[in-house]
Amino acid sequence: VVIYPIFSSAFISILIGFSLVCFGLSAISMGIVFTETPYYTYLSITVGIISLIFGMIFMFFLNALPFLVSLQFYIIGFLMMFYGLLGIIYLTDKKYTILSVLSFLLGILIVILAVFAASQPVLVAILIGVLLIVEGAFLLIVGKSMSLIEKYE
Repeated sequence: VVIYPIFSSAFISILIGFSLVCFGLSAISMGIVFTETPYYTYLSITVGIISLIFGMIFMFFLNALPFLVSLQFYIIGFLMMFYGLLGIIYLTDKKYTILSVLSFLLGILIVILAVFAASQPVLVAILIGVLLIVEGAFLLIVGKSMSLIEKYE
């Protein structure tokens, strides 16, 4: 992912799109097969069509990785801003007000990061690759320390 970020980002987008297309076709077929409950049928077919559309979009038109990362950051950022604003308005204790202001500012920072993630898909792929390397090194270190602990028990 770090060495070929453009290829890996496109490959992940195609994989997400393909799995959404498969899920959409499966949901549509389940909606057609199970006609005993009309609510399940309509909901299943609707979810299947939406999944099919997003799958095709991710496979052919849109890079899924930066879109999903930025969407997640937007949701978290706006929720933190809303939560911080509620705390600023309604909480009377000074330390909770300070925490609410920090939450509001962090929400603004996360929304800015969402804009950055949407505009720079290569950097999102590189960031994910670096985080995977760090996690692998951490798991390697933890695994070796666990084997040392087992020897001394």
